[in-house]
Amino acid sequence: MNVTAILFEGFETLDMFGPVEMLGASGAFEVRFYSRDGGIVTSYQGVPVQTEKLGDAPVPEVLLLPGGMGVYDMLEDAEFISALAALSDRAQYVLSVCNGAFLYAKAGVFDGRRATTYKARMSRAEEMFPEVKWERNARWTVDGNLYVSSGVSAGTDMALGFIADVCGRECAEKTAHYAEYSWNSDPAHDPFAC
Repeated sequence: MNVTAILFEGFETLDMFGPVEMLGASGAFEVRFYSRDGGIVTSYQGVPVQTEKLGDAPVPEVLLLPGGMGVYDMLEDAEFISALAALSDRAQYVLSVCNGAFLYAKAGVFDGRRATTYKARMSRAEEMFPEVKWERNARWTVDGNLYVSSGVSAGTDMALGFIADVCGRECAEKTAHYAEYSWNSDPAHDPFAC
């Protein structure tokens, strides 16, 4: 399956590359990176990533969006939010990590749906987007085709949960074992819930 991974300046490195590691290692997904204008995009931690222009992205089977400090600037980018809404409508699966949920919420993707986000920003999410059914006690949520994780490292657990649902649990377990990663496979087991 193709994965359209969307980046922006100031994205959180692990939000993106934890899930990308698992998706890529599973052997079932091909990940390509896109940004609004294409070119080099730099994470909050200073990691540069070469991207393609978002307007050139194919219809995504899987749409993956990280969080990070750059989310707050992107919330004000009406063109980006409109493009995100259009891609989400066409995607087979929509995946969100950390406060990347704010961008999907702003695009209307989560209206009336279950979702979670980074716990330190949960109250803000509830205030800004009351039409979303925010879940405070969740490592990640699944609502139809939406897979939404809480903070940073939770995205890796969510990606493995997604792999289990799409490719089978054995594939997810083998992928976690390959990465020597201790997978929290229960989306309701959230040691960071507030």
